[in-house]
Amino acid sequence: MNKKKSKKGLVVLLLILAILIAVVPFLMLKDAEFGGSDDAAGGAIEEIQGGEYEPWFTPILESYLGGEIPGEIESLIFCVQTGIGVGILAFFMGRFYERKKWMKDE
Repeated sequence: MNKKKSKKGLVVLLLILAILIAVVPFLMLKDAEFGGSDDAAGGAIEEIQGGEYEPWFTPILESYLGGEIPGEIESLIFCVQTGIGVGILAFFMGRFYERKKWMKDE
């Protein structure tokens, strides 16, 4: 009974810690602006060149759609790319793991 009580207390403590880790940064960084790496690179190039940065080309989907891609669609495409990459990586890691098991059996 005592072991269950201590595990329950640990779980509650870890849940509180997880909530604090998620909430505290939002409270500490109220007026922070988060920009992407594209914005940072454009700003750095403008500082070096002394003029306005003009990209060499426009993304394929932006030229096809006739304007900028909405943020939600951009995020969706990024997530799909990530899912495909993780799937491929997991497939090959599984194959290597199974091959290792098969070699042990022989």
